[in-house]
Amino acid sequence: MNSLFIILTAVLVLAILFLLFRVQSLVSIMTGSHEKRAGLSNKINAALFPIFFVVGLVLIYIYSGKASEFYLPKPASEHGIVTDKLFWFITGVIMVAFVLTNTLLFYFPYKYQFKEERKAHFYPDNHKLEIIWTIIPAIVLTALVFMGWRAWTDITAPAPKDAVVLEITGKQFNWIVRYPGKDGKLGSYNYKLIDATNEVGIDFADKASFDDFLPREIHIPKGKPVLFKIRARDVLHSVFLPHFRQKMDAVPGMPTSFWFTPIYTTDEMRGITNNPQFKYELACTEICGRGHFGMKFILVVDEPEDFEKWYSEQEAFLKKNPDYLAKVPSTLKDLAFEASNNSSNKLSSF
Repeated sequence: MNSLFIILTAVLVLAILFLLFRVQSLVSIMTGSHEKRAGLSNKINAALFPIFFVVGLVLIYIYSGKASEFYLPKPASEHGIVTDKLFWFITGVIMVAFVLTNTLLFYFPYKYQFKEERKAHFYPDNHKLEIIWTIIPAIVLTALVFMGWRAWTDITAPAPKDAVVLEITGKQFNWIVRYPGKDGKLGSYNYKLIDATNEVGIDFADKASFDDFLPREIHIPKGKPVLFKIRARDVLHSVFLPHFRQKMDAVPGMPTSFWFTPIYTTDEMRGITNNPQFKYELACTEICGRGHFGMKFILVVDEPEDFEKWYSEQEAFLKKNPDYLAKVPSTLKDLAFEASNNSSNKLSSF
């Protein structure tokens, strides 16, 4: 409310000043002193340019400090630190270019304000100057593109062999997460097998799928690389983990992936943010339909030993849904029964 009042007051003051200026201009024309008035008015307008620029820079500095509490929170992954450094470096480059160009833009009207004795100088071209202002931005932009490309290829490159693997499938309007069992391998899937229970189409003709499980929330270990394999069941979705600075589209028919290494557990981040209710969250940043707002999934970063404990307590999809044993090839039924009922899921990397 205070901000709105200040804005309205500023607009009203400007409107009053404009009307006063117009009245003075009309009076000067009627009294024959308009030429002198015009010269004074020109000087005032010219002086207002640098004043406005300096005041604007001061306000930018002041309000940037006040708005800093609304910036992105501290990065919670190794890749996030790199992304933030790149972001602030690019912001710095843009700010330097902004200040330089606008300094000239606001200074020139003051420096070259209208004067009766001054004549315009015809300056058609300057090849050297044009080459300079073309080559320098080209070099800077090339460097920025290269830095961004290197950061992007890091998170989309093949994950380390010891990475914790999980699959995220987006559908209207929720996420479905699948982990491999103790074998560390996700089973195959087939969209033709999707039904109300088997929402990701797990293919039980593949023995690697026998111990796969679908948890209600994501758990990942601190300090260990984590690979997200991403799919979409219907329309375009987008996997967004703001605290880890990770974002990747979930595209129907085109699996995508990224990997990262978390550096703060959920409990540690609660201390950092001074918020005992803090939770990492996976959100969808693609407007995918009417229920888009509800596509949230809780992510928990555990200490490695706590993650291993949680992991070992998870029950395989086949154990929770024994009816699907009928879909397993007869030659693999015994193996499927044994894998799904083994309650000790221990990743080989642990």
